Amino acid sequence: MRRKLVAGNWKMVASGERVAELDAINAAAARFDVDVAICPPFPLLGPARAAAPQIGIGGQDCHHLLEGPHTGSTSAALLRETGAAYVIVGHSERRALGETDAQVSAKAAAAVCAGLVPIVCVGESADERRQGDATTLISHQVCNSLPAAVPPDRMVIAYEPIWAIGSGRTPTHLEIAEMHSTIRSSLIRSYGPDAAGARILYGGSVNPQNAGWISAIEGVDGLLVGACSLAAADFVPIIEAAAMAPGTIPVAA
Repeated sequence: MRRKLVAGNWKMVASGERVAELDAINAAAARFDVDVAICPPFPLLGPARAAAPQIGIGGQDCHHLLEGPHTGSTSAALLRETGAAYVIVGHSERRALGETDAQVSAKAAAAVCAGLVPIVCVGESADERRQGDATTLISHQVCNSLPAAVPPDRMVIAYEPIWAIGSGRTPTHLEIAEMHSTIRSSLIRSYGPDAAGARILYGGSVNPQNAGWISAIEGVDGLLVGACSLAAADFVPIIEAAAMAPGTIPVAA
């Protein structure tokens, strides 16, 4: 059985004062049977690692090369040196700036080589969903954003419906289950039986009110949380909801 992971993406909205929120989050991570990660802005990686030993700390992006003249970029190896365990790659906000599946795949490979677990994001826009292309697009992204030479259980996939992020709108049980099933099927086609070990997270307007039923949907192995990961008052209930979620909710619910 895959262990659930609840990861928080602090994006570029967190200041150093946010590190104080990690005391309660760290305590929750020790209390509940679920993996917890926080991905703060790069300058907060060290302070976050020191403040929260029970939490996996992660970067929000990395370069695919070990080093070089790439001002403003950070290598996966340097993230690892700071104590990071995870790194997000292929987030929709990065893809919106032109990042391609091939670049995401290269970053994921670099992350694994450095000893990190990449959280590889895939997702469709509102227009792509309206056009009926969502499952085809997601299958393509999965097949092309994951490095073929890396065992799937060394990576995490995060499904983030772009149309739900920050909108307050949450997909239905059926929509979430369908896309997670599509991702799992794509992984099996690419990797065979080894794909059973890969965790697939849901991310998109996750909050304390919906975290429980989303976590209970078959095929959902955890959550990627944005705004509600910034404050312990929001994030701790999400961790608890994921940890306490009953088996599965039928797809037709």
